[in-house]
Amino acid sequence: MTRLATYFLPTLRDDPAGAEALSHRLLVRAGLVRQLGAGLFTWLPGGYRVIKRVEAIIREEIDAIGGQEMLMPVLQPAEPWRISGRYEIDELFKLSDRKGSDHVLAMTHEEALTFHAARDIRSYRELPKILYHMQVKERDEPRPRAGVLRTREFTMKDSYSLDRDAEGLDRSYELHRRAYARILDRCALDWYEVEADVGMMGGTAAHEYMAPCAAGENRVALAPGYAASVEVASAEAQAVELPPALDEPREAPTPGLTTVEEVSGALGVDPGAALKALPVVVEGRGMVLALVRGDHRLNEIKLRNALGADFRQATPQEIESELGPPGFIGPVGAELPVIKDAAIQGAGYFAGANRPDAHLIGVEPGRDFAYEELDIRSVEAGDTTAGGEPITIETAIEVGNIFKLGTRYSEPLGATYLDPQGTERPIVMGCYGFGPARAVAAAIEQGADEKGIVWPRSLAPWDVHLVALGRAGEETFEAAERLYEELSAAGLETLFDDREAGAGEKLTDAELVGCPLRIVVGKRALAEGEVEASERRDGSEQRLALADAARRAAEIVAGLA
Repeated sequence: MTRLATYFLPTLRDDPAGAEALSHRLLVRAGLVRQLGAGLFTWLPGGYRVIKRVEAIIREEIDAIGGQEMLMPVLQPAEPWRISGRYEIDELFKLSDRKGSDHVLAMTHEEALTFHAARDIRSYRELPKILYHMQVKERDEPRPRAGVLRTREFTMKDSYSLDRDAEGLDRSYELHRRAYARILDRCALDWYEVEADVGMMGGTAAHEYMAPCAAGENRVALAPGYAASVEVASAEAQAVELPPALDEPREAPTPGLTTVEEVSGALGVDPGAALKALPVVVEGRGMVLALVRGDHRLNEIKLRNALGADFRQATPQEIESELGPPGFIGPVGAELPVIKDAAIQGAGYFAGANRPDAHLIGVEPGRDFAYEELDIRSVEAGDTTAGGEPITIETAIEVGNIFKLGTRYSEPLGATYLDPQGTERPIVMGCYGFGPARAVAAAIEQGADEKGIVWPRSLAPWDVHLVALGRAGEETFEAAERLYEELSAAGLETLFDDREAGAGEKLTDAELVGCPLRIVVGKRALAEGEVEASERRDGSEQRLALADAARRAAEIVAGLA
C-alpha cells in the first residue's frame, strides 16, 4: 500500500543547485534520490523501486542463459589484487584493518571470483559456468559528475563466464550479447552496441552498450554498419590542403606564436598542415615524440595500447632539455623515437624548429625524420569508414560492458582445471557488467519532457498515480479510497495521493514523478459517475466509468510501452 500522506517522496519545485544533467535534476526533484556527499547518492523508497525493477529484468535474462546468482564481499584482501597487478589503480579504495592487514573496497570482482574458482573447480566436467551477482562497488572517482552517472559508490550486475577454451568463451560471450539486447529492449531504451577498449579490465575484446543522450559522457563514432567508442574507432581522415612541397625544410620566423592556430594563421595555411608534436614519457622506454595533424587530437588510449605501456605527458622542463622551448618543438633533428599518426600523409607540412620563435615549412615525413606509423588519433565527425560512409559523433551513456578476459586473471591467480587427458589448463574467462542506475538515468534522459519524468512502464515505480481531489470524508476522497483498493486488486502498482494538499500541487507532482497512467477523482467527473485518466507519455486523456475504472486502467497500462 503506497499512500503519499505517509510515503517518503520529498518532491521539490526547483532544480537542486549544481545539478546539470537532466536525470540528476529530475531524480532529485521527484523525490527519488538524495545526495549524501560527492558522488554518493541515497536511493529513496520511490527511486529504489525503479532500481529493483531494472534488477528484476536483469535477473530474469541472466538466469535464462544459465546464470547462477551469488554474492561476493565488497571488502576484500589486497593480495589477490596485487597478484593480478591491479592494486596500484588510482581509483581503487585501499585501507588497512586494525591489525594492519591491507584491504580494498572492490570496484569490480574479477579477483574474488577467480580466487574461488582456483580453489573449487578441478575438472573440465565442472565447466562451463556463468556466475553473477548484484553488488555495491566502490570507486575513488576523481571527478564525480552528472548525478548518478559517475559516482563513488554504485551497484552493478557483474557476471563471469568460466570456460574450458576460447570457443567456449565465444559461446558465453554471445549468450551475454543476446541477453543484454533483451535487457535493454525491456528497459525501453534506445541503444547500440559498440566496439570498445579493454582498459584496466584487460583481455582480448570488449563491447559497450550505449544509450544516446545529451548528458552522456561517452563519445561514439557512428556510420551505417559501424559503431565504435571514440576510444578505439578508426576511420579515413578528411583530406587537408597542404602547401607546395619543398626540396628541404625552410625556417620561418614565428616570434611568440606557439599554437597551431597562431602559426597556421601567420603562414596562411590550413591547421591540418601542422605536425603537432606531443612528447610523452613511456614507462621503461623514456621520452617518445607522438605526431598528429594539427586539426586532430591525440587519442591517449590508442597510444597506450599501441605502446603496450603506460605513459605521461612530458613536463616543460623535460621538453626543454630533450627538444627545445615548448611551443616550438618538432620532429626534424629530434633525437627521440617518433610515432607518426597514420593520417599524416604527403609533404609540405610545418613543424616546430626546436629553436625559439621559429618553425620549419616544407617538412616531409620519411625524408626529414624517421618514424613508426600507428593509428593514434581520435576520429572526427566527417571522417569516413573503409566503405566510404561518413562518420558522426554522438554522446551516450554507457549502461553496460562485456569483456573477453581470456586467461588474464586465471593464470596469475592459479585458476586451472584438468582436461580429459589430465593436463592442467587455465580457465578461460569473460566478464559482463551492467549498471542499473545508469539504465535508470538513461531512461529519464531519453524520455523526459518539460513537466518531468516520463517512465516506460517496465521501469516505472508505480503503474498508476491516483489523485484524490478532496479531503478525507468527502465523496471524492471516499470514491478514490475504493478505487485504490480495486486498482491494487487488479494487480496494478498504485501510488495514491491522499495528502491534504491543493489540486495544483498534486497534479504537478504527478507530472513530475511520471507514472505511465494518472487517474484523477474529482467532483465534476464523479458527478457523472466517471474519473479522468491521462497517459503520461503522450498526454492523451479519457474518462472512465468509476464502476469499471480498475479493469479499464489495467487494459490501458497493459498496452503501454
